[in-house]
This record gives sequence, structure tokens and C-alpha cells, in this order.
Amino acid sequence: MSSGTHDELDYAGGGLRQETNWWGAFVVGLAGTILVTGIAPVMATVLGAASIPLIVVITLSGYLLCLFLAELAAMMPERTGGAPSYAYPAYKEKWPNFAKHISGVTAWMYWLGWFPVAPLNMILASFYLSDRFNLNSTSGFTPINTFISWWTLIIAVAGILLFFIPANLGIRFGTGFATVLAVLSMVPLTFLAIAWIFHPAAYDFGALSGFKHLDGSGFFTGMGGHGWFTFYAAYAFLLTWNVIAMECVACYVGECKNPERDAKISINLEAGYGLFVYTLIPIGFVVVLGAKRLTDSSLVDPKTMFVTFAGKIFSSSGQWLNWTIALMLIVALALSALNAIMGCARSLHQMSVDGQFPRFFQHVNKHGVPDRAMFFNVLASLVVIMLGGAVEIYTFSNVGYTFSFLPVLVGYYLLRKHKPNARRPVRLPEFMKYVALGLAAFYAFIWLYGGIYFSIIGGTKTYYFLGWATALAYLPLYLYRTRIEDKKHPAAPETPPIVASGS
Repeated sequence: MSSGTHDELDYAGGGLRQETNWWGAFVVGLAGTILVTGIAPVMATVLGAASIPLIVVITLSGYLLCLFLAELAAMMPERTGGAPSYAYPAYKEKWPNFAKHISGVTAWMYWLGWFPVAPLNMILASFYLSDRFNLNSTSGFTPINTFISWWTLIIAVAGILLFFIPANLGIRFGTGFATVLAVLSMVPLTFLAIAWIFHPAAYDFGALSGFKHLDGSGFFTGMGGHGWFTFYAAYAFLLTWNVIAMECVACYVGECKNPERDAKISINLEAGYGLFVYTLIPIGFVVVLGAKRLTDSSLVDPKTMFVTFAGKIFSSSGQWLNWTIALMLIVALALSALNAIMGCARSLHQMSVDGQFPRFFQHVNKHGVPDRAMFFNVLASLVVIMLGGAVEIYTFSNVGYTFSFLPVLVGYYLLRKHKPNARRPVRLPEFMKYVALGLAAFYAFIWLYGGIYFSIIGGTKTYYFLGWATALAYLPLYLYRTRIEDKKHPAAPETPPIVASGS
């Protein structure tokens, strides 16, 4: 194919150092896969076997999303911040004014979706630590509110502040630190995903028959006064926040030494591992623990279910196994928190470079990382800790997260339609542009219809509206940049635009 004006892709690079490779992007991106530690216990104890088809469908959609991002990341290798950074170039040529808002809103909603991962995972880690060391029953501290104890608050705050240190020391150091955590994380997740298969006496595949609810009712039975369609749409909203988060690996492609090659390897590897973990672990919970045990909170606590699950498989192993699994899962949650501080900070940085966010966030420290954006994430995370409950944080955060992919998926279609000959080191079949539109419609339904009904079913309407209030905070920040800062500094963005032509 010959290059031409029609095939040129005009965009601004993130300006961050390219000091890692596909492995570095993959290990830090494991943060998305590790979110299985929070959602799998919730789905198993609420829906039982009925959760399995829903989990499989949403996980497959996440795999598709990663395929689209692999093509986009390879097309725009200098862009940083992952999925939201690919929306702006897709709309820029035909609708330049509209494109600015698409870019800003998409990045801000993505930030709303990702930064709460750090406080949530530190809260989950505190549950395992408190359980192992019996902290809440011996401390004498009274709970701060319904969801959070003093020990949880102390552990979560300390963890977030500590992880800012490796995040601030550069992508090379950050990925080195993440590699250690990743190896220790993949061991328990991979182990728990397949270990039960080799112990036939520990599981009963009959528990999956008919994909029934925990009360024995059929898959197409409504619950809580809601029809089955509405009920599953609501829980799909809860699932998307977790399951499709494997996409976060794309945040680091712009910092790879060979981004065009590394995008394909890292994103496909992340998607494959996510599909593996997100299907086998929930199935294991259902067939090993069974409906009777899953409905009894005295036998199964969702907060520490992985320890219970391991103990059921290896009933003669004693406390050493419980300690091993708990400590490894704490490490996994720590890795996910590290990514939450690092990843969406890149989105805020790129958003500032593109001109939709205060210039404060353009700053890069001597280690080549957006330190101010990451510090902003830390401060916001410390506030969100006080929400305490996992479902509450899911509701608040997913007001932004699922929405953030709608402009990106539509943008993929637009780039295929209007830039057919643009350089694409990774190229999916042509019909996939229509699949992208279909996936956008699917996510739009889950985000709007499912989100409204989940806030009702889950009793989290306050947090749902709090999420909307945070999303709308984009407007004053955008106006500050465009009406005040840009008048004082009329020069072009700090990072010069990059023009990528067709091949």
C-alpha cells in the first residue's frame, strides 16, 4: 500500500521514556487479571452456578477488546495512557472540536474507572492480613463505619503510600519491582485455577448442571423482584469493571522500546491469561465449595474465600497452606494497586499533553514518569478508602470505566473506515470493525441500563450518583485549562505531534 495524506495519522506522543519491553508491560498489566480476587467470590456467593455463563460472556468480550487495543496501540506506538489515548486521533481530522471533548471525557472516565483499584485492593489485602493475624478481634478498635475498621484503614493507607515510591522511580524500576510481585502473583492464581482439577474427590461437576442459582431456581429465574434479564444486566455492570480490566496492559505500550512488536505480544498474552483465570477460578469455586456451603456465611466468607477454597482442596495440608495462599494473594493485590497508581496517571498525562487537562499534569520527573499525575492518584485513593465496601467502590468507579471504551471502539471503526491504508503493524480482519461497533453497543447497554439497575438492586444508589458527580468534575478542570491556562500560555503542547503515514 502506498502512503498518502488520507493515510496519515496526526497525534501527539506522550513523551515518556521507552525503557521497558513486552514483559514489563505484561507484568504491570497483570493488575487487571488480579481483580478476579475481588469479583469471583462475590459472584459465586450471590449467583452460584448461574454466574458462570455471565462471567464467560463478559470475559470473552474483554478478550475482544484487547484485540482491538493491540491494533490501535501498534498504530500509535508513542501514545501513552492506554485505551483512552487512542480515541482522539480517530475523531480529530473530521471533527476536531468534538475530538477534544471525546479525548478529555474518555480519559477522565477511564481515570475514574482505574484509580479506585488501589484503595479497593488494599482493603481486600487488609482482610487477608486481619484474618491471618486475627487483628479485628484483638485490636480493641471500633469500626469507623459499616464497611471499614481501623486496621483496614491503617493497612490500606500505608500500602498506597508505600507503592507510590516504586511508581515514582521510573518505568524500568517500576516494572522490575512489578516483575517480582507478578511472579509471586501468577503462582497462586495459576495454581488455584487448575489445582482443583487434579483432585476429583474435591469437586462435583453436577453443581454446574442447569447453571442454577444458589436457592436451586433455574438460570432464567428472576431474583429480588426483578426479571432475569434485568438482574443479569445489573450484574454484568459489576463484572465489566473487573473482567475487562486486562486491557490495562495497553497503558505501557508507549514506554516499550519496540512498541509495535511489544503491543501484539503483551496485549495478546494478557488477554489469554485473563481468559484462563477468569473462567477456571469461578468454576472451581462452584464445583468445589457447592451451593450449600456458598450460602452459609459461617462457612464461606467472600472476603477470604480463596483461603477456604484452597483448604477444601487440600484438606490435610493444615494452616501452612492457608498462610501461603493468603500471603501470595496479598502480593497479587499489591501488584494491582501499584498499577492503579501508575497506569491511569499516564492517561491524565496524555490528556494534559493533548490540551484537555491542566498543565500541572504534563510534568515528568527525572525518572521519566508523570509524578504529579501519580501523586494525584494517591490523594484520590486515600479519599476513596473511606467508602470501604467493595460493591460500593465498584458502583462508584464503573460509572466511568465501561463508558470509557465506547468512544475507543467507535474510533476503531472510524479509523478502519476513513484510514484504511494507515500503517497497521497489527491488523485484524476487515469485518472486525463491525464487531467493534457491536461491542460498543453491548457495553453501552451494560453501562447505562445495567448500571442504573445495579445501583437499585445492590442498594448503592448514593455511590452511583457520587460516581456521576466525579465524572462531571471534568468540566471545571477542562474549562480551567482552556479558558485560563491556554490564554496565559498560547504556545503549542509541550510534546510535538507525530505524523504516522500509511505503508
